[in-house]
Amino acid sequence: MTNKQQPKFLLYVLPTFDNILWMAAFWGVLIRGRRMMNADGDLARHLTLGRYMLDTGKIPLQDLFSHTMTGEPLTPHEWLCQVFFALAERIFGFEGVIILCALVISTTIWLVFKQARKETHTLLPAVFVALLVLINSMVHWLARPHIFTFLMLTLWMLTLDQLLEGKLKRWWMLPILMLFWANLHGAFIAGFVTWLIYGVATAWDALLQKNTNEAHLSPKFWRYYLLGGFTSFAVTLLNPSGFRLWKTSVGYLGENYLVNHTYEYMSPNFHEVTFWPFLLYIGLLIFVMGLSNKKPKSTILFNAIAWLLMGLYSARNIPLFAIVSASLLVSGLDDLILQNVSRNKLVKSFHDLDNRVKIIEKELRGFFWPVISILIAIIGLAMGFMFDSEGKGYAFDSEVFPVDAVDWLEENPQEGEMFNYFTWGGYLLYRLWPEEQVFIDAQTDFYGEALTRQYMQVMNEEDSWGNELDQYGVTWAILPPSEPAVHAIQSDLNWELVYKDKTAVILRRP
Repeated sequence: MTNKQQPKFLLYVLPTFDNILWMAAFWGVLIRGRRMMNADGDLARHLTLGRYMLDTGKIPLQDLFSHTMTGEPLTPHEWLCQVFFALAERIFGFEGVIILCALVISTTIWLVFKQARKETHTLLPAVFVALLVLINSMVHWLARPHIFTFLMLTLWMLTLDQLLEGKLKRWWMLPILMLFWANLHGAFIAGFVTWLIYGVATAWDALLQKNTNEAHLSPKFWRYYLLGGFTSFAVTLLNPSGFRLWKTSVGYLGENYLVNHTYEYMSPNFHEVTFWPFLLYIGLLIFVMGLSNKKPKSTILFNAIAWLLMGLYSARNIPLFAIVSASLLVSGLDDLILQNVSRNKLVKSFHDLDNRVKIIEKELRGFFWPVISILIAIIGLAMGFMFDSEGKGYAFDSEVFPVDAVDWLEENPQEGEMFNYFTWGGYLLYRLWPEEQVFIDAQTDFYGEALTRQYMQVMNEEDSWGNELDQYGVTWAILPPSEPAVHAIQSDLNWELVYKDKTAVILRRP
């Protein structure tokens, strides 16, 4: 190979920045995949419902999975994602579930970068902000349906931006996105929150005449904006539960007891390292907004403020805040660089570096790296390679879930109804259903405050806690050995210990 041919060859080998960011997210998920599976018990429940739908062709509208709520109306607000998860597991095993999560999250980061790049004259700030979004989204990286909300919110805001830019004929993308979103995850409401804020911000600019671009707003904008919003609301009713979907999704936010006892709904604790990237993001955004002379888009500014407040109130909203405010942060950084390039030597050196990188980036043709990454992941996993950080593969951890205890139960089935540890409900369904039904699992929006309080009453040995077990005909229990209720059930109720390991004990009514 000649010297002239080598640089040209490298142009087809070196990946572009958007591909690097895509791969960073993709491989990041594969590395954290085992932790994503074991952080809570929800995945196992989703797989159980997904398998049921694949096997029967029916979407459950009544509870079939617990003995405490059997026959009660069930709102399957994540049914489509559950089918996707179960299908991925059926074809590729748990590896398929993690790869699906990796594809969703990496595509989200790729889209965030593409949109950020449109807002800037510089390249490296867009890369930096996309990385910040990636890191902040990791606070809620779990193998659960909510990751689809990351992707859907990004696509939703891109469509709203296109409407503002005058691409009015794309209004129909809103109801199409919402049709999928409303059947993938209950946080589809976030779409209507951002849609409303877009409208308020646009009207604010129009009334106060602060937006110099207002003259370019199409006179038909409001027609298509409203058309997109109202048709999107209409298509949310195209789900197995109809309007009950709204009652479940909105109603749960009003369940103070349940929300206040769910870790991810609590405010972030900035004493934990996990939330430091969020703190950095907030500080950097305030710093940039304070120094930048560029007037931010009201639609993005208003949404960023709203989602910042929601992120401070509930940690699960941090990734959504990062996604929504990315273009605001990158636009401010870009402006700071451009307005100081002639005043500061350090900024000028950075700007020159950025220009050189842009020239190289424009010439690169290594667009095939995501495809290669997917092939490497699939082939590697098929050959037995362990990509997770622990090197144990994608499986439910026996130190987190009662894997060995359920193995024993399969050989020694217990008669009667069970009382189970809340977090293990989904796993017990995954392994034992339909032969066994659980007392409770992590779908608190279904079980509600009353049953959750009864569960906590037993676990905390409150009042006449033994009566709760009698009420539901419970004859055996599976719990972590460290729970105080284990000792109380043995000493106060005289139940016998029939199985014990380091993760779980099984107690039996005599």
